[in-house]
Amino acid sequence: MSGTNDWNAKIIEEFRANEGRVGGPFEGADMILVHHVGAKSGTERVTPLVHFPQGEGRTVIVASKAGAPTNPDWYHNVRANPRFAVEVGVETFTVEATELVGDERDELWEKIKAASPGFAEYERKTDRTIPLIALTRLDSAA
Repeated sequence: MSGTNDWNAKIIEEFRANEGRVGGPFEGADMILVHHVGAKSGTERVTPLVHFPQGEGRTVIVASKAGAPTNPDWYHNVRANPRFAVEVGVETFTVEATELVGDERDELWEKIKAASPGFAEYERKTDRTIPLIALTRLDSAA
């Protein structure tokens, strides 16, 4: 687990040093830092993720866990505590998370896989339905 934590810490540091941009495998991707609160621990954690902006005040994150058989820990945390802060670029603001289901999820999932084929590979590696989480901004831009 410490390997993942070290990896995330480096991405978070690069994100904050470069106004939300990172290189390596995430070069050119829209990145977001999700400040989620542990469902059991109550501890705030920060996870860097790729996100897919959907228009004014809404973006979507993908609980892919690189195609692992279980959902990522952050998924359980945002389901249990759906209001939290995110960092996008140099802005930090509060969002509310909602899991997308049915046709809305399926249509968006096809668009995400077309835009980022790595997610299609993750889908092939797992039997679970990969959750999509919509983040809706709660506070207005300053």
